[in-house]
Amino acid sequence: MKDRFRLIPAVHLFFIREDRILLLRRFNTGYEDGNYSVVAGHLDGNEEVWQAAAREAHEEAGVIIRETDVETVGVMHRLSNDERVDFFVRIRNWEGELVNREPDKCDELAWFALDELPANTIPYVARAIGNCRKGQWFDSFGWE
Repeated sequence: MKDRFRLIPAVHLFFIREDRILLLRRFNTGYEDGNYSVVAGHLDGNEEVWQAAAREAHEEAGVIIRETDVETVGVMHRLSNDERVDFFVRIRNWEGELVNREPDKCDELAWFALDELPANTIPYVARAIGNCRKGQWFDSFGWE
């Protein structure tokens, strides 16, 4: 019997404050090092998207979020080295100060204007941020 096809799910967190978004610069991970992304991570299984977002917010940025703080703003079906489904969530509120809790994987955590993202923002992340701003809820990326 053939094994079922599997996708890798991830959640990406948009911390937005006064038309600025929190970005981190990847470092020493082996994937997109030197480029900007957002707080993000894979779903571990047996957790809802909001729970994965809360876990990643605490692990990577040191803040606490609750289910009511998480608004799903987009989904992307993406082809990279493998096939993925990414959930993009806007974090309405959080408790604590945003800090870099993974300096071995991120060498900068900073706020950037939504309309002036760094040129080295990971392309699918930049597109997802643009989609959020336009109210576009679904996109495909990497299939060209």
